[in-house]
Amino acid sequence: GRFIADALGIEFYDRDIVDKVVEETGASRDLVEKTDVDTNVKYEVDTSLGPRYLNLTNRVIYVQFDVIRQMAEKSSCVIIGRCADYILKDRKDTLKVFLYAPKETRIKSVMDLGHLSKADATKKVEYYDENEHVRYKYMTGTYRGDRSNRDILLNSSLLGWENTARYLLELIDLRYGE
Repeated sequence: GRFIADALGIEFYDRDIVDKVVEETGASRDLVEKTDVDTNVKYEVDTSLGPRYLNLTNRVIYVQFDVIRQMAEKSSCVIIGRCADYILKDRKDTLKVFLYAPKETRIKSVMDLGHLSKADATKKVEYYDENEHVRYKYMTGTYRGDRSNRDILLNSSLLGWENTARYLLELIDLRYGE
């Protein structure tokens, strides 16, 4: 994503969407980051009847949807994850891409990047997959990787990261002629 954004001279958004949500909700960064992997994050609010607990997840989702729409409206950009494909599904000027790789390839990548054992990397990949599937379903009512919200699904292990990005740049050029 960063390679594509840099090549096109446009904005790149990934984890910094969390910063914008923190700013807009006033919630702590830790709580907002928890909502990134959970669907039932509670926070305490003091009321005249004593403390009450609210589900922060729904508020964060609403703000995140709004933030992503604002970013897309402001200028061309690359947005990684955050259900952006679903949020921007009605926009005609948006290319919705889902990159995936075989589980073994992802485990190897996590092992290399995190200097982890195969067992630890496998646990991390499985944990991430499960959380992402549950969260995506909770936020959108559809399944992560569902092709109905995507223009292209691509196995990044076929070409590697850099060549996958070059392939997508070619697709962008063919689609938008820029």
